Amino acid sequence: MAKIHVKRGDLVSVNSGESRGKRGKILEVNPRSGKVIVDGVNIQKKHTRPTQTNPQGGIIEKPGQIDASNVSLVCPSCKEPTRVKRHRSAAGELERQCKRCGKAID
Repeated sequence: MAKIHVKRGDLVSVNSGESRGKRGKILEVNPRSGKVIVDGVNIQKKHTRPTQTNPQGGIIEKPGQIDASNVSLVCPSCKEPTRVKRHRSAAGELERQCKRCGKAID
């Protein structure tokens, strides 16, 4: 189980695949499988039959999982996709830093 460089709520940019270049917020992170769900990326359609809770039925669109290695974090200060560096702050806590501008992300 590898450590993932992004957290829920981060703004990320997609590096590869059909949704390359799109940006979105992370909705869910699964560190065991190394996958993330990004809002508006890798949209999958599911055909549902009518039930009592959903009498209309129809086609539901929802974002699917993509590998965490295919997304890069967008730095809030420089607004560019960047790699993440882990650094100990003066208080002794581990924080994420932007490799481009060097500012703290958290």
